[in-house]
Order: sequence, then C-alpha cells, then structure tokens
Amino acid sequence: MIQFHNVCMSYQRDSAALNDITLKVPKGDFVFVTGPSGAGKSTLLKLVYAAVMPNRGQILIDGQNIARLTRSQIPLLRRSVGVVFQDFKLLPNRTVFENVAITLEVLGWGKKDIGKKVYHVLKLMGLEHKIAATPLRLSGGEQQRVALARALVNDPKILLADEPTGNLDDENKEQILSIFKEANIRGTTVLVATHDRRVIENSHKRVVVLNRGQLVEDSNVAQ
Repeated sequence: MIQFHNVCMSYQRDSAALNDITLKVPKGDFVFVTGPSGAGKSTLLKLVYAAVMPNRGQILIDGQNIARLTRSQIPLLRRSVGVVFQDFKLLPNRTVFENVAITLEVLGWGKKDIGKKVYHVLKLMGLEHKIAATPLRLSGGEQQRVALARALVNDPKILLADEPTGNLDDENKEQILSIFKEANIRGTTVLVATHDRRVIENSHKRVVVLNRGQLVEDSNVAQ
C-alpha cells in the first residue's frame, strides 16, 4: 500500500528532513511513527499524500509512483487518503455537519447521500447532537473527533494522523485510538505520527522510529 525506496527529503540544502528512508507498509497495516521533535514524522506523512515531493528516491502509494503524477492527478490520489492534522484545520464559521460534508461535496456526492453519510459517521463518533455547532463551541476532544470524521467520511484506503492525541486527556486519547482501530479493522491502512510513548506501548502495534531524519527502528509487535 505504501512503499518508500531510498527516499530523501530536504527543505534546505544543508538540512535533511528525511535521509535514505526505505519503508513498506502493507495494505491493512497499523503503524505508529515516532521519534523526537524534528525527527521527520510530519514530513513522512506529507510525502504520503503528496503535500511535498522527495528530492530523491521513489514513493509508491497504492501502486502509483507519486513523482510521476501530474498536478491534476494528485487530487485523485488524495481521495483515497484521509488526513487528521495536528491543529485540526476545521473551518471556524462552518457547522460540524458542514466541516465533515465538505469532503463529500468535493467528490461530487448528492445532497441526500451526503446528509445520510455525514450523520452516520458523526453518530459513530458520538457527535450527532453537535451537528449544528461550530468548532469554537466544541471541546478539544470533540474537535479532534470532527476532524477524524471528516477524514473517514469517504472510507479512505489510507488514514494519516499527525499527533492526534497531543492535547487530549487520557479518556479522549482512548476514544480516538479506538476509532483508529475500528477503521483499521474495516480495512483502512493507518499511519499515526506521535511522540506519546504511553499510547504506543498500550496499542501493541507496529512501531517505526525516526531520529534526525533516519529510520532507526522498525519493530512489529505481536498482536
């Protein structure tokens, strides 16, 4: 599903964000990407959904070489990738419903189907009673669940999350991770970038460790 072959990525000439990364994530896998600040975790996720391009090496996403995609083909790739950003990136003047629906509107869904699908995914998140609220009226945990609903509403093949539990209490962390695991059980390939060791240790999932742009550890933990 996701393959990195000797990938290098630099934002500046003298500083490599990622250096010679080779990584394979099979379809349906669940992987935590961890390491200290500046290790390259966010850059690795950005490469998967083609927000940035590698300076060297190959990246295959669902069999497609992203370096060979035209600008018009990149949005098509992103239709199969759900992304949960560290700062949520919710539209403050739109309701919860509108924030989630925008994903399906871009894909050209009809209003009736959008209404059914959005309500269904918000109910799974326990947010159906917040459907008309704006993000600023929600708690941090609720905003995170709205962001996750938006990422999952079109049943993506790949789900990426950048520090999704960073500002949440233990109860909300468990809830978010439970949603990730449920998506993974349904067949979604999941990559979560986090520095939270407690979350990783309690999950019993594969862990990839980055440090200064290098892949220093890749362990498969028994399920």
